[in-house]
Amino acid sequence: MNGPPGSGKTMLARRLPTIFPPMHFDEAIETTTIYSVTGALGPDQSLITERPFRSPHHTISDAGLIGGGHTPKPGEVSLAHNGVLFLDELPEFKKHVLEVLRQPLEDRQVTISRSLTTITYPSSFVLIAAMNPCPCGFFSDTRHACTCTHQQIANYRSRISGPLLDRIDIQIEVPAVPYKNLLYQKPAESSERIRERVIKARDIQKTRYQPSKIYSNSRMTGKLIREHCRIQSDSERLLMKAIDKLKLSARAYYRILKISRTIADLDDQADILTNHIAEAIQYRSLDRGG
Repeated sequence: MNGPPGSGKTMLARRLPTIFPPMHFDEAIETTTIYSVTGALGPDQSLITERPFRSPHHTISDAGLIGGGHTPKPGEVSLAHNGVLFLDELPEFKKHVLEVLRQPLEDRQVTISRSLTTITYPSSFVLIAAMNPCPCGFFSDTRHACTCTHQQIANYRSRISGPLLDRIDIQIEVPAVPYKNLLYQKPAESSERIRERVIKARDIQKTRYQPSKIYSNSRMTGKLIREHCRIQSDSERLLMKAIDKLKLSARAYYRILKISRTIADLDDQADILTNHIAEAIQYRSLDRGG
């Protein structure tokens, strides 16, 4: 999420777990085991049934994020297993710390090697990151003047490497909320209603992938993408034009297809339509230059 200070990025991140599907028993056992290893279970807590939400400070070390120590222990990426890892002020994290995220994002597990042992911990989490559009924070704010130079903005955004950004499926602008909208709020859709749609879409995916022993679009392999993400010629032309214009990678191409498949599932559509492809492309705002 990219937007000026006070636009609600942190609030949105903390609300997102309320629309996630409930943890099933196997997920609860995996998460509880990790917390038990680290001694993070409460005295009266025998099973973790709520999805974890981890929000480490930007001063965290790579060992704290990934795990480590003389006797390797799970880090934040494993403590967030089956839940959310929220990185606020993403460009403020040390660059080498962010780069170690690439393995768990791809493999859904992290391997810690020491002289005496090598341990692999699970780390299947939803990464949510937030950042300001520039060092002063007001580059995209219509109410405040930005004081940053173009070079300062470029240097600030370059702290997030291309390979890491390429692994972030959804990149959205979060504009500042006008004061009148705060004063005269219309009734909004509740998290419970949104969660019902999410659960329905997840049930569609469970049925679809039952023979493959996976349960969500994000876990599709290349073979499954070719099988379940077929698109019409007009959608293909739109996607190819976007890839050519934005100079997207092959990874970004497949991730757009996965997002399109999910949008279609939420829309209760068996086929991926052109509007689903267009919406998924719009979710890569940083690729479009912010």
